[in-house]
Amino acid sequence: MSPFSDPTHGYSADAAHGSAAGRRPGDYYPARAVIDLGAIRSNVESLADHAGSAQVMAVVKADAYGHGLLPSARAALAGGATWLGTAQVSEALALRAAGIGPEQARILTWLYAPGAPLRALVEADVDVSVASPWAIEEAAAAARAAGRPARVHLKVDTGLGRNGILPDQLPAALDAALRAEAEGVLRVVGVWSHFAFADEPDHPTVRRQAEVFDEAVRTSEAAGARFEVRHLANSAATLTNPRVHYDLVRPGLAVYGLSPVPQLGSPDRYGLTPAMTLEAELATVKHVPEGQGVSYAHAYTTPGSTILGVVPLGYADGIPRHASGALPERPGGPVLVGGPIDEAGGIDGTGRVLHVAGRVCMDQFVLDLGPYAAEQAGDVVTLFGPGAGLARGGAPTAEDWAQAAGTISYEITTRLGARVPRVYVGGPSDGPTAEPAPGAPGTSGGTGSRGHAGPAAPHDHRDHDQEWLS
Repeated sequence: MSPFSDPTHGYSADAAHGSAAGRRPGDYYPARAVIDLGAIRSNVESLADHAGSAQVMAVVKADAYGHGLLPSARAALAGGATWLGTAQVSEALALRAAGIGPEQARILTWLYAPGAPLRALVEADVDVSVASPWAIEEAAAAARAAGRPARVHLKVDTGLGRNGILPDQLPAALDAALRAEAEGVLRVVGVWSHFAFADEPDHPTVRRQAEVFDEAVRTSEAAGARFEVRHLANSAATLTNPRVHYDLVRPGLAVYGLSPVPQLGSPDRYGLTPAMTLEAELATVKHVPEGQGVSYAHAYTTPGSTILGVVPLGYADGIPRHASGALPERPGGPVLVGGPIDEAGGIDGTGRVLHVAGRVCMDQFVLDLGPYAAEQAGDVVTLFGPGAGLARGGAPTAEDWAQAAGTISYEITTRLGARVPRVYVGGPSDGPTAEPAPGAPGTSGGTGSRGHAGPAAPHDHRDHDQEWLS
């Protein structure tokens, strides 16, 4: 049954906070993103299995890749994550303000400019990444103002060429950080970096970056640093490269059930289930003659008498204009019509996959339903969800839309507009979790449900000898 006709589905017009509300007239929208919180929980459990002894940081930046910050964070914690990661300061503070306290999860945030409100982060018990000398100075100043030490993670640029301290600048940065630690204003608790080619596990830069990272750890420890956590693995490395799991892994995309390495395997290969299903109600269904131009610039012309259907989603909602279609030369984004996705990710016997006909507009796009279509205005179509994918004869996925638009699945869910309501199923969508996530830092009594303990005590990492994935 579609969530449109299922009164048991909770409705939320607030994508960021997932607050439950009735379907009031002011909330009406003819499309929705259904977010399966149970899938997020299960995905984190699978990622914890892949991570082995390492803890899991669920990255919930960018409104949890479009899935909703707070509901997704709570679902990830319920699945066994002990850390949450955000790019922006505001995201980290929103998690704390919503009641996700330090006894439930450690939070790391990492992207800010000079003058950021680091004191607020210190007071909220949020770990802060420092990626330059000025950041170390500002974190120390924030800690002095707050009257408590700031927990910092040194970000090392091991080869991505983006944020981070270059290896030849690390000794000076360490000196500043450790002097502040001796003063009692900083605690240097972590060291981390980020891959350039993690989605290509055999790329030579992957091994090289890990070697540079290991050397940075040795340099830091020789200078007196005692890290609680070292972390390098994103989603792709969590799934494909146990050599770089260290103490903590940082999956993002995989938390939401999408494969970061689609060329190597679909989500089910890694025990993942896509959490987002994007649906819409047909706004208009009408007969048109052969030769009818469709949408702007008539990029598509009907090859015969047919029935067109208007889908009320467009690039203002995040539907990529690059997924416009000019059949048969260039099929547009795929849409499942006439039936739901079955439990195996396939197409129900009554369903069929069509493609965007003509240009994607700001608020809508068109489907050529065919001359014998039985669809009517108000019927539900599915743009993507937990399907098996077109290549396997299944229902369309976010990866299929990425292929149609020439982009990556990360962008397909993350760009989904705020005006598209998120509907949360498979778990509570609001309110603090009933109890701290098992094994979360600050809780007593040991490990979580999957045996992952809280942050480790400082120790010597020089005998790190895990094998590379061949």
